[in-house]
Amino acid sequence: MLPRSLNREFAFTLNDVARMLRTYADHKAAQFGITRAQWVVLARLDRSEGLKQSELAEMLELQPISLTRLVDKLCDSGLIERRADPIDRRVKRLFLTPAAHPLLEKLGNLGEGLMATALAGVDREAVERMVAQLEIVKENLRQAIQQRSTDNAAGERRYG
Repeated sequence: MLPRSLNREFAFTLNDVARMLRTYADHKAAQFGITRAQWVVLARLDRSEGLKQSELAEMLELQPISLTRLVDKLCDSGLIERRADPIDRRVKRLFLTPAAHPLLEKLGNLGEGLMATALAGVDREAVERMVAQLEIVKENLRQAIQQRSTDNAAGERRYG
Protein backbone atom coordinates (compact mmCIF):
# COMPACT_ATOMS: atom_id res chain seq x y z
CA MET A 1 0.00 0.00 0.00
CA LEU A 2 1.27 3.46 -0.89
CA PRO A 3 1.93 5.86 1.96
CA ARG A 4 -0.64 8.63 2.30
CA SER A 5 0.08 11.70 0.26
CA LEU A 6 -1.66 15.03 0.79
CA ASN A 7 -1.63 15.62 -2.98
CA ARG A 8 -3.29 12.26 -3.63
CA GLU A 9 -5.82 12.84 -0.85
CA PHE A 10 -6.67 16.21 -2.41
CA ALA A 11 -7.22 14.55 -5.81
CA PHE A 12 -9.38 11.76 -4.37
CA THR A 13 -11.44 14.15 -2.25
CA LEU A 14 -11.95 16.59 -5.12
CA ASN A 15 -13.08 13.74 -7.36
CA ASP A 16 -15.42 12.36 -4.68
CA VAL A 17 -16.97 15.78 -4.04
CA ALA A 18 -17.50 16.39 -7.77
CA ARG A 19 -19.12 12.96 -8.21
CA MET A 20 -21.39 13.43 -5.20
CA LEU A 21 -22.35 16.92 -6.35
CA ARG A 22 -23.33 15.52 -9.77
CA THR A 23 -25.37 12.75 -8.13
CA TYR A 24 -27.18 15.24 -5.88
CA ALA A 25 -27.80 17.61 -8.81
CA ASP A 26 -29.30 14.72 -10.83
CA HIS A 27 -31.64 13.96 -7.94
CA LYS A 28 -32.69 17.60 -7.53
CA ALA A 29 -33.12 18.28 -11.28
CA ALA A 30 -35.53 15.35 -11.53
CA GLN A 31 -38.16 17.38 -9.64
CA PHE A 32 -38.41 19.55 -12.77
CA GLY A 33 -38.51 16.56 -15.11
CA ILE A 34 -35.03 17.09 -16.50
CA THR A 35 -31.60 15.57 -16.03
CA ARG A 36 -28.46 17.29 -14.82
CA ALA A 37 -27.06 16.95 -18.34
CA GLN A 38 -30.08 18.80 -19.75
CA TRP A 39 -29.71 21.41 -17.03
CA VAL A 40 -26.08 21.96 -18.07
CA VAL A 41 -27.10 22.43 -21.72
CA LEU A 42 -29.75 24.99 -20.74
CA ALA A 43 -27.38 26.85 -18.43
CA ARG A 44 -24.64 27.00 -21.07
CA LEU A 45 -27.07 28.29 -23.69
CA ASP A 46 -28.31 30.86 -21.20
CA ARG A 47 -24.75 32.20 -21.12
CA SER A 48 -24.04 31.80 -24.85
CA GLU A 49 -27.11 31.63 -27.03
CA GLY A 50 -26.60 31.02 -30.72
CA LEU A 51 -23.86 28.42 -30.41
CA LYS A 52 -23.43 25.77 -33.06
CA GLN A 53 -24.10 22.30 -31.75
CA SER A 54 -20.46 21.34 -32.39
CA GLU A 55 -19.28 24.35 -30.34
CA LEU A 56 -21.57 23.40 -27.47
CA ALA A 57 -20.40 19.78 -27.58
CA GLU A 58 -16.79 20.93 -27.31
CA MET A 59 -17.57 23.30 -24.43
CA LEU A 60 -19.36 20.54 -22.52
CA GLU A 61 -16.79 17.88 -23.45
CA LEU A 62 -19.51 15.67 -24.91
CA GLN A 63 -19.51 13.52 -28.00
CA PRO A 64 -21.65 15.19 -30.70
CA ILE A 65 -24.08 12.23 -30.79
CA SER A 66 -24.62 12.47 -27.01
CA LEU A 67 -25.35 16.17 -27.27
CA THR A 68 -27.69 15.57 -30.22
CA ARG A 69 -29.86 13.35 -28.01
CA LEU A 70 -29.95 15.98 -25.27
CA VAL A 71 -30.77 18.76 -27.74
CA ASP A 72 -33.48 16.64 -29.40
CA LYS A 73 -35.11 16.03 -26.02
CA LEU A 74 -34.92 19.73 -25.07
CA CYS A 75 -36.35 20.72 -28.47
CA ASP A 76 -39.18 18.20 -28.04
CA SER A 77 -39.84 19.74 -24.60
CA GLY A 78 -40.06 23.20 -26.16
CA LEU A 79 -37.11 24.58 -24.20
CA ILE A 80 -34.63 25.17 -27.01
CA GLU A 81 -34.83 25.55 -30.75
CA ARG A 82 -32.50 25.09 -33.67
CA ARG A 83 -32.30 28.01 -36.07
CA ALA A 84 -30.61 28.18 -39.43
CA ASP A 85 -27.28 29.99 -39.55
CA PRO A 86 -27.61 33.14 -41.69
CA ILE A 87 -24.27 32.46 -43.41
CA ASP A 88 -24.00 28.67 -43.66
CA ARG A 89 -27.26 26.86 -44.36
CA ARG A 90 -25.75 23.52 -43.23
CA VAL A 91 -25.32 24.88 -39.70
CA LYS A 92 -28.01 25.10 -37.04
CA ARG A 93 -27.61 27.42 -34.08
CA LEU A 94 -29.17 26.76 -30.67
CA PHE A 95 -31.40 29.21 -28.84
CA LEU A 96 -33.53 29.11 -25.70
CA THR A 97 -37.27 29.46 -26.15
CA PRO A 98 -39.32 31.80 -23.94
CA ALA A 99 -40.49 28.69 -22.03
CA ALA A 100 -36.92 28.00 -20.89
CA HIS A 101 -36.49 31.24 -18.94
CA PRO A 102 -38.88 30.50 -16.04
CA LEU A 103 -37.36 27.02 -15.74
CA LEU A 104 -33.84 28.46 -15.71
CA GLU A 105 -34.85 30.80 -12.89
CA LYS A 106 -36.16 27.84 -10.89
CA LEU A 107 -33.01 25.86 -11.68
CA GLY A 108 -30.87 28.80 -10.57
CA ASN A 109 -32.66 28.83 -7.22
CA LEU A 110 -32.32 25.07 -7.03
CA GLY A 111 -28.58 25.35 -7.69
CA GLU A 112 -28.19 27.95 -4.95
CA GLY A 113 -30.02 25.66 -2.51
CA LEU A 114 -27.98 22.67 -3.61
CA MET A 115 -24.74 24.54 -2.97
CA ALA A 116 -26.04 25.90 0.35
CA THR A 117 -26.53 22.29 1.41
CA ALA A 118 -23.10 21.27 0.15
CA LEU A 119 -21.36 24.24 1.82
CA ALA A 120 -23.28 24.14 5.11
CA GLY A 121 -20.88 24.83 7.98
CA VAL A 122 -18.22 26.38 5.72
CA ASP A 123 -17.85 30.12 6.22
CA ARG A 124 -17.98 32.50 3.27
CA GLU A 125 -14.33 33.52 3.57
CA ALA A 126 -13.27 29.86 3.39
CA VAL A 127 -15.39 29.39 0.26
CA GLU A 128 -13.79 32.48 -1.29
CA ARG A 129 -10.33 31.09 -0.49
CA MET A 130 -11.22 27.66 -1.90
CA VAL A 131 -12.52 29.21 -5.12
CA ALA A 132 -9.37 31.31 -5.46
CA GLN A 133 -7.13 28.31 -4.80
CA LEU A 134 -9.06 26.09 -7.21
CA GLU A 135 -8.72 28.79 -9.88
CA ILE A 136 -4.95 28.51 -9.45
CA VAL A 137 -5.14 24.71 -9.77
CA LYS A 138 -7.32 25.10 -12.86
CA GLU A 139 -4.87 27.52 -14.45
CA ASN A 140 -1.92 25.22 -13.65
CA LEU A 141 -3.72 22.35 -15.36
CA ARG A 142 -4.74 24.51 -18.32
CA GLN A 143 -1.12 25.50 -18.84
CA ALA A 144 0.10 21.91 -18.49
CA ILE A 145 -2.45 20.71 -21.05
CA GLN A 146 -1.57 23.55 -23.40
CA GLN A 147 2.15 22.76 -23.03
CA ARG A 148 1.50 19.09 -23.73
CA SER A 149 -0.42 20.02 -26.87
CA THR A 150 2.41 22.32 -27.95
CA ASP A 151 5.00 19.60 -27.25
CA ASN A 152 2.99 17.04 -29.23
CA ALA A 153 2.57 19.43 -32.16
CA ALA A 154 6.32 20.19 -32.18
CA GLY A 155 7.09 16.47 -32.09
CA GLU A 156 4.76 15.79 -34.98
CA ARG A 157 6.44 18.46 -37.10
CA ARG A 158 9.89 17.21 -36.24
CA TYR A 159 9.17 13.57 -37.11
CA GLY A 160 6.32 13.96 -39.56
